[in-house]
Amino acid sequence: MDYDIKDINLAKKGRLRIEWAAMSMPVLTTIQERFTKEKPLAGIRLSACLHVTTETAALLKTLKAGGADVVVCASNPLSTQDDVAASLVADDEIPVFAIKGEDNATYYDHLLSALKHSPAITMDDGADLVSSIHFIALERWDDLNKGVRDWAKGLSRDERNAFLSGVKGGTEETTTGVIRLRSMEMDGVLQFPIISVNDADTKHLFDNRYGTGQSTVDGIIRATNRLLAGGTFVVSGYGWCGRGVANRAKGHGAHVVVCEVDPLRALEAVMDGFSVMPIAKAAPLGDFFCTLTGDINVIRREHFKIMKSGAIVANSGHFDVELDLPGLQEAATARREIRDFIEEFTLANGNRIYVLGEGRLINLAAAEGHPSSVMDMSFANQALSAEYMALEFEKLEKRVYAVPSNIDKDIARLKLAAMGIEIDTLTPEQEKYLSSWETGT
Repeated sequence: MDYDIKDINLAKKGRLRIEWAAMSMPVLTTIQERFTKEKPLAGIRLSACLHVTTETAALLKTLKAGGADVVVCASNPLSTQDDVAASLVADDEIPVFAIKGEDNATYYDHLLSALKHSPAITMDDGADLVSSIHFIALERWDDLNKGVRDWAKGLSRDERNAFLSGVKGGTEETTTGVIRLRSMEMDGVLQFPIISVNDADTKHLFDNRYGTGQSTVDGIIRATNRLLAGGTFVVSGYGWCGRGVANRAKGHGAHVVVCEVDPLRALEAVMDGFSVMPIAKAAPLGDFFCTLTGDINVIRREHFKIMKSGAIVANSGHFDVELDLPGLQEAATARREIRDFIEEFTLANGNRIYVLGEGRLINLAAAEGHPSSVMDMSFANQALSAEYMALEFEKLEKRVYAVPSNIDKDIARLKLAAMGIEIDTLTPEQEKYLSSWETGT
C-alpha cells in the first residue's frame, strides 16, 4: 500500500485519539453499523481531500465499512494530525497522503496521489480536488500545479478521457469550496454533480456556528495564551462561522466588533449587540482580529500599518488568502517566529503585529479543529451524501445540489435520540390543518 505520512510509529497514539473522538460521534457510529451490513459503497473508488483529524478518521472508517476503496490527502498543509494519519495506515489500511507542515510542493504531490486513485466519487473540503479535475478536463494547464500538470499531460487522450469519465460525482464540505463550485456551475463548466454538504442545516447551523466558534477561539488561545476578557476582538465576516466566533469571543468577555459588506448581516450583528464598522475604522481598535469571509485580502497592508502594537491577527477561512501577508511582509522591517504558530512582524513605526498559523485555519493549525460531537453531524452528512451519490448519480445533472431534506432530518433525529431527547409529533388533525388552504380560524 502506497502512502506518505510523517511516522508510522505514531499509530498507537492516533488509534486511542480516534477512539476518544468516536465516543462523541453516535450518529456516524450508527451509520457505520448499517454500512457494515449493507455495503452501499461496494466497489466505489473514493478520493477524499479533507483535514486529516480524529473526526475525519471516523468518517473514513465509515466509508470503508460501506465498501468504498478510499484514499485521503490533506486539504490544508497545517491541519493534519500525524498520529491519526499513522493509525489510518497501520490499523485501517487506508492510504493517507498528509504530513502536518508539508510545503506546497508536497501538498500538491499528495493531491496528485488522490487523483491517481481515479475516483468515481470525490470528497472535498475547499474544492482543490474537484478544481484540479476540472482544470484537466478544460486543459487549463497553467492553472495546475506543475506535478499535476505533468502527470495529466503525460496521459494519452484515451487515458485522460477514461480518468475524467470515471468521476460520477462528489461532495463538498465547506463554504469556500461551495462558492468555487457554484461559480463553476454558473460558468457552465461543472463536469459532474456535487452535493453541497455545507448547505445541510445539520451542518452549517452547528458545525459552522458552534464548531468554528469554539475551535477558532481555542486555536487563538492555545497559540497565544492571551486573555480575551477586556480586549477588543474584531471579526471580519458575519456568516455562520463569524456568528459563532463573535459569540464565543463575547462569552470570554471580549468587546466584539464585526466588519461586514452585506447590509443584512451587518444589521443582524447590530441587533445581536455587536459594534459594526468598516475594517479601516476597526484596525486601530483591535487587540485580536479574525477573518472568516471566504474572500481575498480582507485585512490589507493599509490596515496592518494602522494597527496598535501587539495586535494579534488570525484567519479561520479555508484558504490563507484572507490576510494580505505579502503586503505585510513588504511593510515589515523585520520578522521572526517568536512562539509556535506565531510570527512577529515589526513595522517601520516600531509597531509589532503577530500573525497566527501562517494565516491558515487557526482552529486546525494551532488546535484540533471542531469538537467531535459537532463533526458527528457534518460527517454523517458526508457519508450519507456519498451513499446518495453512488445510488443516484445517473439521475443528477451537472450542478450543485443541496443535501436531500430527508437525509438532513434523519441526521437531526438520530442526534436527538443519541442525546436522549424526545420531541412532539403532529397529530392527524394538525397535519391536515397545515396542509389545507381552506381552513382559517
